[in-house]
Amino acid sequence: MATPTPLREPTFLILTALAREPMHGYGIISDVAALSGGRLALRPGTLYGALDRLTDEGLVERDHEEVVEGRLRRYYRLTETGRSVLTAETERLRRNVEAATQRLQARPAGTRTAGGTARGPLTIPGTAAHPVLRLTGGLA
Repeated sequence: MATPTPLREPTFLILTALAREPMHGYGIISDVAALSGGRLALRPGTLYGALDRLTDEGLVERDHEEVVEGRLRRYYRLTETGRSVLTAETERLRRNVEAATQRLQARPAGTRTAGGTARGPLTIPGTAAHPVLRLTGGLA
């Protein structure tokens, strides 16, 4: 199965978490929460389903396992293919942000559009207008 483009945010953040070093599940969950500013809270079942899918797609692979306090920790790492996909997605997003930034700077806030409506301030996810996203299902 091919990786969809563009990547969904949870997939993008999981790959980003693994870009620096191999991590175990709880480490990935914590890093994704930090990377998203607390907006995205992955549940273990959701994460491991995503890791299985990303492993099947060749973007992530198991690195090693260790037993800590009687519990098995399985570490995952980004593959070269995963690094290439993450790099391409990062560049795509950078171009989109650049285009949006240029457009926003070209039109002063509160100006009227052709339809006569005023453009108000932007709302930012994770604020009162857009609560934190909690994933409980799959990440297909």
